[in-house]
Amino acid sequence: MTTVSILAATAASGLTAVHMASACIAAVRQRDRRLQSDVAPMPRITVIRPLRGIEPFSHATLKSTFNLAPAAAEILFCVDSPTDPVVPLVKRLIAAHPDASARLLVGRDVISANPKLNNLVKGWGSATCDWIAFADSNVLLPADALSRLHAQTGDGVGMVCSPPAGSTPQGFASRLECAFLNTYQARWQSAADAIGYGFAQGKVMYVNRSVIEAGGGLSELGVEPAEDAAATKLVRRQGLRVRLVDRFFEQPIPTRTFAEVWTRQLRWAQLRRASFPLPFAAEIASGSLLPLTLTAIACATAGLPVLPVLLIHFCVWYNVEQLLARMAGWPTAMLYSITRDVMLPVIWIQAWFKRDFSWHGHVMRAERGPARPDAVNAG
Repeated sequence: MTTVSILAATAASGLTAVHMASACIAAVRQRDRRLQSDVAPMPRITVIRPLRGIEPFSHATLKSTFNLAPAAAEILFCVDSPTDPVVPLVKRLIAAHPDASARLLVGRDVISANPKLNNLVKGWGSATCDWIAFADSNVLLPADALSRLHAQTGDGVGMVCSPPAGSTPQGFASRLECAFLNTYQARWQSAADAIGYGFAQGKVMYVNRSVIEAGGGLSELGVEPAEDAAATKLVRRQGLRVRLVDRFFEQPIPTRTFAEVWTRQLRWAQLRRASFPLPFAAEIASGSLLPLTLTAIACATAGLPVLPVLLIHFCVWYNVEQLLARMAGWPTAMLYSITRDVMLPVIWIQAWFKRDFSWHGHVMRAERGPARPDAVNAG
């Protein structure tokens, strides 16, 4: 064997081993767990849900807030405008649950270029509890969400999060998005958390008010283009770490178009590149393209049959991923994972050069810097 074939084979084997290890870690983390009857005493908790517009699963996701056990001390729904179409739905849900301490907060407080963070300000100021859970409007909160979040707190933990687990996909593009969310992003997030390098995820963030205040206050979450990236750095600056829940909370995925999936994944890639450039640079090796290419090079330079070895490597790579999906109860089909891995390098390259993106009508820039309220586009 030549030096090239040895190096290529070693690199391909190493990347495949990391891939399999990350799948095993994620499978262990995502295995089903039942709510324990002897849950430790829970603190009073404020649940804050920022809202904007109506989505196909809005009724189910927002209604799940009222089924939390133990019950939250208070539930705060936040919306910018009284004319937002989600307002009547929230009012009906609050009226249908008179025993819940739930309120709808309306108004706009601009502290950054991030419209979601601006929407959270009124909830942060109105919260009466020290423990606060931020939950996006499109996430289903299981009945045991609060106890599972709080179970991960402890010495050295500054924040607990749940990345989204895509569920109930409808159509090709929706299943493709699940392939990004689950067997790719959730898998790598689980692996990072297992080695003590967890990243905050804005879908669900659980934190004690003192951690945010010690880090400079809520406005510090506007220093990065994404509030979860800023939260990760705020926590780490205090010598604390971010932990993830044992089994990620579901995000139902409605019908999507391919363009919507591409735009969404590109936006998230841009944000990761802006806030964590070195880990993002390594993402080029996270899909199957590089290890399969290295396998082909190793076989070709060593005089081995390329296609049979490449086929074996291909089957091992994707069957490990499909096994993870089945164990975790995630939607699974190899076609979507392959399509995703074809997209990944193109998105990765584009994210290095594209700076601006649009989010809910707000033109934003994927660059670090101080909070810039004047950058918010009211449209």
